[in-house]
Amino acid sequence: MKTADIAQRYLNYFEKNGHTVVPSASLVSDDPTVMFTIAGMVPFVPYLTGLLPAPYPRATDLQKCIRTNDIEEVGKTARHGTFFQMLGNWSFGDYFKEGAISYAWELLTTSEADGGLGFAEKDIWVTVYETDDEAAALWQKIAGLPAERIQRMGKEDNYWHTGQPGPGGPCSEIYIDRGPAYGPDGGPLVDDNRFTEIWNLVFMQELLSDVRSKVDFDIAGPLPKKNIDTGMGLERVAMFKQGVENMYETDQVRPVLDRAMEISGRKYGASHEDDVRFRVIADHVRSSLMLLSDGVKPANDGRGYILRRLMRRTVRSMRLLGVDAPTFPELFATSRDAMKSAYPVLETDWDRLSGLAVAEEETFLRTLAQGSTILDLALGDTKRSGKQTLAGSEAFLLHDTYGFPIDLTLEIAEEQGLSVDRSSFDELMTEQRTRAKADAKSRRRQLADVSVYRDFRALGETSFAGYTDLETDSRVLGILIDGQPATSAAEGQVAEIILAETTLYAESGGQVADKGAIVGPGYELEVLDVQKPVPGLISHTVQVSTGTVAVDDRATTVVDAANRRAARQAHSATHLVHAALRDTLGAGATQAGSLNRAGYMRFDFSWSQPLSTDTRSEIEEITNRAVHDALEVTTRIVSLDEAKEAGAMALFGEKYGDVVRMVDIGGPWSRELCAGTHVSTSAEIGLVSVVGESSVGASNRRIEALVGQDAFRELAAERAVVSQLTAALKTPREQLPERIAEIAANLKTAEKRIAQFEAKEREGRVPAIAEAAERVGGFRVAAVSVGEVASGDDVRGLALSVRERLGSEAAVVALGGIVAGRPIVVVATNDAARAAGAKAGVLAKRAAGVLGGGGGGRDDVAQGGGTDAAALPAAFEAITTELRTA
Repeated sequence: MKTADIAQRYLNYFEKNGHTVVPSASLVSDDPTVMFTIAGMVPFVPYLTGLLPAPYPRATDLQKCIRTNDIEEVGKTARHGTFFQMLGNWSFGDYFKEGAISYAWELLTTSEADGGLGFAEKDIWVTVYETDDEAAALWQKIAGLPAERIQRMGKEDNYWHTGQPGPGGPCSEIYIDRGPAYGPDGGPLVDDNRFTEIWNLVFMQELLSDVRSKVDFDIAGPLPKKNIDTGMGLERVAMFKQGVENMYETDQVRPVLDRAMEISGRKYGASHEDDVRFRVIADHVRSSLMLLSDGVKPANDGRGYILRRLMRRTVRSMRLLGVDAPTFPELFATSRDAMKSAYPVLETDWDRLSGLAVAEEETFLRTLAQGSTILDLALGDTKRSGKQTLAGSEAFLLHDTYGFPIDLTLEIAEEQGLSVDRSSFDELMTEQRTRAKADAKSRRRQLADVSVYRDFRALGETSFAGYTDLETDSRVLGILIDGQPATSAAEGQVAEIILAETTLYAESGGQVADKGAIVGPGYELEVLDVQKPVPGLISHTVQVSTGTVAVDDRATTVVDAANRRAARQAHSATHLVHAALRDTLGAGATQAGSLNRAGYMRFDFSWSQPLSTDTRSEIEEITNRAVHDALEVTTRIVSLDEAKEAGAMALFGEKYGDVVRMVDIGGPWSRELCAGTHVSTSAEIGLVSVVGESSVGASNRRIEALVGQDAFRELAAERAVVSQLTAALKTPREQLPERIAEIAANLKTAEKRIAQFEAKEREGRVPAIAEAAERVGGFRVAAVSVGEVASGDDVRGLALSVRERLGSEAAVVALGGIVAGRPIVVVATNDAARAAGAKAGVLAKRAAGVLGGGGGGRDDVAQGGGTDAAALPAAFEAITTELRTA
C-alpha cells in the first residue's frame, strides 16, 4: 500500500464519520514559541485551549511536521526522522475517550478490501496512563483486548504535551507487534523495538502553565472543553503496510537513497556506517525540500540555520560515501518526484526550490575548501609546536564560525597523525547549547502566555473599519496593564486597550502600525503600537495622556491622517516595485519579506546576484511609469482558491485563511494577497526613488526606496549637492563624474608618493634604533617609541627591519607607536632569542596589559595595543623585566 493511499484511507474514514478534512498547515509555525510545526496538534492549539472558537466540532488532517531535536539519531534507528507526516482526528468538545478508541479500533482492524488498514487484532497492544482506569476499561469493552495487552506507563511515556505552556493530558498509545525476530515478547514495557508505536490518542483535558520538562510541569486547570487529539505516524504505518524495515525504505523516501547509491557506487546494506549515511541523505534531502517549499531559506540563525544544517549534513554524508562533486540537482529532483503527488507545489515551484538548494550546496563546498585551508594551518602550527593534539577550541572555531563539521576535522587530523581534543570541543558545544536553550526558554516565557486574550477573543473578532474610515466610535472591551487584566488605566500609565471596533491598522503584512489616538469621555490616549496578539483580535498599546479610561467606556479611534496617507503610498509602492522586479528579472524574483512605513519601503526578494546599475534604473523607471499612468487600485474579497487561480502573488510562510483580500494595481499586472492599506490610484504615490540595493543572505537581495514627499526631498538634496560641486569644481554637471574621478586618481597618486617618502624616512631610522639596542640579560633589546604612525603595519615593517639589522645574536625588538591616538606595541624576536626563551606573543601581551588593552600573536612577531599612550615607557619596562627572567 502506497503512503499516499494510507493517508487517503484515513481521511476518507474520518470524513465519512462527520469530520471536516483540514489542509496541512505550513511547516513554519504561527506559534512564536516554536520555530516549526513540531507535532500534528500545533495548528489546532488555539482551538484546544479555547483561545479561538473551533470552526468545526470534528476535524481530520494530514499535517507536515519537522522535528530536529534528535537529529544525531537520524539514520541509526528505524524511527527517527526529521520530516514526518501525522494523520490526526480531532474533537473539540464533541466525542472523548470512548469515541476516539472506537474510531481507532475500527479503522485499524477493518480489512483493506473494506477501506480499512487491515491490521491483525492479535498484533495490537496498547498503553494507557498509569492512573487512567477509564481508558483501560474502554479498550477491554470496545476492542476486547486482554488485560495483559493493556499496559500502564507514567508521564514520560503516556502524558502528552508540546513542551510549551498549553494543552496536555493522558494518552493511550497503540503498538504493533513486529514478531519474535525483532525482540523478546512482553509488550512495549519490555521492548519498544519489536513493539512499535503507530498511533497516539491524546485525551486533552488540562491546561499546562510552566513546563520545565517532559514530566515536570504545572497544571493551571482544566481546559474549557475536553478535546481529542490523535496522531498516527504515516511513515510508521507505511513501514508495516509496505513490509520494509524502516521509514527510510518507504516509497516516499527510498528513491533518494537509491539515487545516492547510484551516485556513490556503494551498496546499501553492505556496511552499517554507509547505511547510516544513506539514511541521513534520504531523510535530510526530503526535509530540506519540504522546508524550502514552505518558504524557509538557508541562513545562519533561526529556521534558516536548521535548514542549512540539514543540507550540510547531506553534503557531508555524500563526502563520506566518497562523493566530493555537487549532488543536490539529482538528489532533490528525485525527492521531488517521490513527493509531488502528495505536494504538487514541489513541481510547480521547482525552479525556485532547486535554485536555492544548488546555491546552498555551492556555498558549502566553498566553505569546506576554506575550512580545509584553515584547518591545515592549525594542524601545521600544532605539529611545529611539538604537540600531538589539536586544541578543542580550534576545532570549535572551525565548526562554529565556518560550519566545518567536527567529524571532518577528526578525519583530516587523523590523516596527518594528530588527534583532536574532543572533550574540550564537546564542552564548548555544550556551553553553546546551554546558552541557546536558556535564550529560547526566556523567549518562550516572554511570548507564550496569550491565554489572557482568550475572553476578549471569545466576544468575537475586532472589527476593522480603517479601509474606508479614519475615525470610528467603539467601546472598551478590556484593559491590560503589564499583561494582566485591569478595570482602568490612569494618566501616565501604559496599557493595552481592546476595542470592539477600530480604524487603527495593526502591524502586519510588512506595514507598520498606524499612529493616532483614542479619545473618550474625559480621557485621551496616545497610540504607541497596534498588534494582533491572536488571530482576529487587535490590541492597542497606549499611554494615557489625560484622564482615566475604564472598561465599557465609549471610545473613538482617530488615525493620524498624514501618516496613514504616507504609509498607503509606501505599501502600494512596494507592490509596484515587486511587479517591476518580476518584469525585469523574471518570475524567480519572488517576495521574501517587506517593510512599509510612511515615506519608506524595503522589499526582500529571492535573487543571488547584485543588481547592476542599469537594472536598478530599469526597475525604478518601470515603477515610476506605473505611478505616472495612474493605474486603478482595486481590492476584492475572494476565496483563496479563486485568488490563486487569478494568479495572485502570496508571501511564502504567510498563513492565509479560506477567504482572502486581493489587491490589484493595473489589473493583473500587480495582483497580490494583501490585508494592508493602499492608495486609490497609483498616481497618489507621487514618486519612488530607489536609494539602495544590498544582500540579506546567500540567496536574498533587498531593495530600498523613498516614497512620495520623502523621495522628492531626497532628490532635491542630491540636486543641491550637485549644484555645490559644479560651482566648487567649476565643472558642468554632465562632466562631474570624470572630474571627480580625475581628482580621486590624483589624490591616490599623491598619497602613494607620501607613503613612499614616509617608508624611506622610517627605513632611515633603522640603523640608529639598532645601534641604540641595550643588553638585557642574554638579549640585545631595542625598545623605543617611533611616535605617530598611519597604521600598525608601519611599526611592524620597521620592527622586522631592525630585527634583521641586529643579526643572528639573540635579539628582541619592541617598537611602540601611536595610531589614531591609541598606543600599539610590536614585538619581534629572532631565532636565537626564541631558542633562549623569548616569545614575542608573550611579551606583546605583557606590554599591552600595561597599556590597558590586550594582544598576542606568534612567537616570532606579535602585536598589542591599549588606550593609555602615556604608558608606553612602562610597557617597554615590562618587556625588559620579563626578559631578565627568561
